[in-house]
Amino acid sequence: MMFRHLFARAGHGPKHHRFDRPHHGGGMFDDHGHGHGPRGREGGRGARMFEQGALRVVMLHLLQEKPRHGYEIIKAIEQLVGGGYSPSPGVVYPTLTLLEEMGYASVETEDGGKKLYRISADGEAHLQENAEMLQQVLRKFEIRRQERPDADSPELRRAVQNFRMALHTRLAKGQLSKEELHAIVDLIDKAAVDIERS
Repeated sequence: MMFRHLFARAGHGPKHHRFDRPHHGGGMFDDHGHGHGPRGREGGRGARMFEQGALRVVMLHLLQEKPRHGYEIIKAIEQLVGGGYSPSPGVVYPTLTLLEEMGYASVETEDGGKKLYRISADGEAHLQENAEMLQQVLRKFEIRRQERPDADSPELRRAVQNFRMALHTRLAKGQLSKEELHAIVDLIDKAAVDIERS
């Protein structure tokens, strides 16, 4: 149901570097992982969002576009996927460190301690070697965005967040009377029915 969805929150592959190791993102492109629920920071249940090595390639692709901070990469991946998925900082930042150790990215520490990452010449070469993998992942993201053009729009997410915040704020004020509880439940039920009929 749409209303329920709103609140739920091998062949010859590319060359492998000696630093290659699986990461633990969740999602939809590798059946060997374990996700953490429909939103779950790491993606869908029972699958992983990125195959081994694919996250590094996507991050290098984003750094090739322009230098970025870690949080900007997280937001950029969320936009690429089309919403409903946000990579965990516990996955992204260690991967950035790994890219630096592999010589694929350089880091500049800015005022305030923020780290700005740039792709290196070796990173450009690695990205070119794995161009086919990158295009496959980007095509999957495009298909996912086309399948969910409205469910993850910024306006809809904002509206849902506003609703949840309003409900949380009201409940935090104290215990509801029976009449107040019934009034809130009636409003939620009516909204659910109106949304499903729209």
